[in-house]
Amino acid sequence: QVQLVESGGGSVQAGGSLRLSCAASGFTFIVWCMGWYRQAPGKEREFVSAITSGGRTAYADSVKGRFTISRDNAKRTLYLQMNSLKPEDTAMYYCAARRCSVPEYNDWGQGTQVTVSS
Repeated sequence: QVQLVESGGGSVQAGGSLRLSCAASGFTFIVWCMGWYRQAPGKEREFVSAITSGGRTAYADSVKGRFTISRDNAKRTLYLQMNSLKPEDTAMYYCAARRCSVPEYNDWGQGTQVTVSS
Protein backbone atom coordinates (compact mmCIF):
# COMPACT_ATOMS: atom_id res chain seq x y z
CA GLN A 1 0.00 0.00 0.00
CA VAL A 2 1.01 3.60 -0.44
CA GLN A 3 3.13 4.98 2.38
CA LEU A 4 4.33 8.55 2.69
CA VAL A 5 6.57 9.55 5.59
CA GLU A 6 7.46 13.20 6.09
CA SER A 7 10.44 14.49 8.02
CA GLY A 8 12.47 17.65 8.41
CA GLY A 9 10.05 19.85 10.26
CA GLY A 10 11.06 21.89 13.27
CA SER A 11 11.18 25.29 14.88
CA VAL A 12 13.03 28.17 13.27
CA GLN A 13 13.14 31.93 13.49
CA ALA A 14 11.70 34.12 10.79
CA GLY A 15 14.05 34.32 7.84
CA GLY A 16 15.38 30.83 8.42
CA SER A 17 15.23 27.74 6.25
CA LEU A 18 14.07 24.17 6.47
CA ARG A 19 14.01 21.26 4.05
CA LEU A 20 11.15 18.83 4.27
CA SER A 21 11.44 15.30 2.93
CA CYS A 22 8.80 12.74 2.07
CA ALA A 23 9.89 9.13 1.70
CA ALA A 24 7.52 7.21 -0.56
CA SER A 25 6.87 3.50 -0.88
CA GLY A 26 4.23 1.09 -2.13
CA PHE A 27 3.73 2.60 -5.57
CA THR A 28 5.60 3.48 -8.74
CA PHE A 29 6.93 6.82 -7.53
CA ILE A 30 8.49 7.88 -10.80
CA VAL A 31 5.16 8.06 -12.65
CA TRP A 32 3.05 9.63 -9.91
CA CYS A 33 2.39 13.31 -9.24
CA MET A 34 3.34 14.61 -5.82
CA GLY A 35 2.44 17.61 -3.72
CA TRP A 36 2.78 19.45 -0.45
CA TYR A 37 -0.10 20.87 1.52
CA ARG A 38 -0.25 22.56 4.90
CA GLN A 39 -2.78 23.18 7.63
CA ALA A 40 -2.50 25.82 10.31
CA PRO A 41 -4.52 25.60 13.55
CA GLY A 42 -8.10 26.64 12.96
CA LYS A 43 -7.65 26.82 9.20
CA GLU A 44 -8.41 24.56 6.29
CA ARG A 45 -5.70 22.56 4.59
CA GLU A 46 -4.20 24.54 1.72
CA PHE A 47 -2.11 23.80 -1.34
CA VAL A 48 1.58 24.68 -1.12
CA SER A 49 3.31 23.13 -4.11
CA ALA A 50 3.18 20.27 -6.59
CA ILE A 51 5.40 18.48 -9.06
CA THR A 52 4.43 16.21 -11.94
CA SER A 53 6.13 13.02 -12.97
CA GLY A 54 7.87 15.06 -15.67
CA GLY A 55 9.14 17.63 -13.21
CA ARG A 56 6.71 20.46 -13.92
CA THR A 57 6.10 22.49 -10.76
CA ALA A 58 3.41 24.71 -9.31
CA TYR A 59 3.34 26.92 -6.23
CA ALA A 60 0.85 28.81 -4.14
CA ASP A 61 1.30 32.56 -4.53
CA SER A 62 2.16 32.84 -0.85
CA VAL A 63 5.31 30.72 -1.23
CA LYS A 64 6.50 31.57 -4.74
CA GLY A 65 10.12 32.62 -4.78
CA ARG A 66 10.73 31.22 -1.29
CA PHE A 67 9.90 27.50 -1.55
CA THR A 68 11.25 24.98 -4.04
CA ILE A 69 9.76 21.55 -4.65
CA SER A 70 11.86 18.74 -6.09
CA ARG A 71 11.92 14.99 -6.36
CA ASP A 72 14.61 12.34 -6.45
CA ASN A 73 13.11 9.40 -8.27
CA ALA A 74 16.07 7.13 -7.53
CA LYS A 75 15.55 7.72 -3.80
CA ARG A 76 11.77 7.78 -4.07
CA THR A 77 11.79 11.01 -2.12
CA LEU A 78 9.98 14.31 -2.44
CA TYR A 79 11.49 17.51 -1.04
CA LEU A 80 10.37 20.98 -0.14
CA GLN A 81 13.12 23.53 0.40
CA MET A 82 11.70 26.41 2.40
CA ASN A 83 13.67 29.66 2.60
CA SER A 84 12.88 33.07 4.05
CA LEU A 85 10.35 31.50 6.36
CA LYS A 86 7.65 33.69 7.88
CA PRO A 87 5.51 33.20 10.99
CA GLU A 88 2.52 32.68 8.70
CA ASP A 89 4.24 29.58 7.30
CA THR A 90 3.66 27.89 10.65
CA ALA A 91 1.56 24.77 10.00
CA MET A 92 1.52 21.03 9.76
CA TYR A 93 2.93 20.12 6.35
CA TYR A 94 1.63 17.08 4.50
CA CYS A 95 3.01 15.13 1.59
CA ALA A 96 0.45 13.91 -0.94
CA ALA A 97 0.50 11.54 -3.89
CA ARG A 98 -1.80 10.81 -6.81
CA ARG A 99 -1.72 9.07 -10.13
CA CYS A 100 -1.17 11.85 -12.64
CA SER A 101 -4.29 10.73 -14.52
CA VAL A 102 -6.61 11.68 -11.63
CA PRO A 103 -7.22 15.22 -10.39
CA GLU A 104 -7.28 14.69 -6.65
CA TYR A 105 -4.75 13.49 -4.12
CA ASN A 106 -5.95 10.42 -2.29
CA ASP A 107 -2.82 9.35 -0.41
CA TRP A 108 -1.40 11.44 2.42
CA GLY A 109 1.41 11.30 4.92
CA GLN A 110 1.04 11.90 8.64
CA GLY A 111 2.52 15.38 8.49
CA THR A 112 5.50 17.21 9.92
CA GLN A 113 5.20 20.35 12.02
CA VAL A 114 6.86 23.59 10.99
CA THR A 115 6.91 26.45 13.49
CA VAL A 116 8.32 29.85 12.60
CA SER A 117 8.80 32.41 15.35
CA SER A 118 9.12 36.13 14.85
